[in-house]
Amino acid sequence: MFSLTMTNNEKLQELMQRVGISSYKALGQTAGVSKGQILQLRRGNITVMRLSILLKLSQALRISLDDLVTAFSGVSDSDVSDISLNKPVSIQPVETNKEQDLLQKIDELKQEYQRLQNKMEVSRQESQQEFILSNLQLLESLLLQFPTAAQKAQENPQLAAVKILPLVQKPLEKLLNAWGVEAIALVGAEIPYDPQWHQLLEGTAQPGESVKVRYTGYRQGDKLLYRAKVSP
Repeated sequence: MFSLTMTNNEKLQELMQRVGISSYKALGQTAGVSKGQILQLRRGNITVMRLSILLKLSQALRISLDDLVTAFSGVSDSDVSDISLNKPVSIQPVETNKEQDLLQKIDELKQEYQRLQNKMEVSRQESQQEFILSNLQLLESLLLQFPTAAQKAQENPQLAAVKILPLVQKPLEKLLNAWGVEAIALVGAEIPYDPQWHQLLEGTAQPGESVKVRYTGYRQGDKLLYRAKVSP
């Protein structure tokens, strides 16, 4: 009897040991199936395997087709039934009712797979929507006030840009902080050159030499997003 905690690999290896098959390669040769088909069985992908392949594997392992499907498809909620080497294995074509039972199990597995796929898609869409809404809240002041400020700037070219900058700068800082993103260096700062974090716009510089930041860069923790652009 297989334990519910056993993996497909462990189940298959135990069955192979019972019939004296030492490796997956030897199993493939005995059953006359490819390495890829055995991999599908180990992964529990019964639904994508041909009936003829499953028959060959069940005969090589000296178990019934029902036992093979039950053991590796996970369609049963209870322990797998005892599998005996003495159980007769038919080498004749599968009876119609047995084939229908297998096809029904495969169809059930396909339906369950599709249900899980649909559930994952709904969950993905919900997560994406939550992400968008949370970021829109951080950008609320920019979304509501910037269009008006931009219109006033067009009407009055003499309007100082410094009055409009906070509308953009503060929401952007909040958004970057929420994402854990930080600037590598401030524009105009003079810092030691580090090629890991800095990109030279012109000239040459040795690591440690003083350079001036022309465009800021960004990183997220230890992960580089954009190098700061600098010049000697």
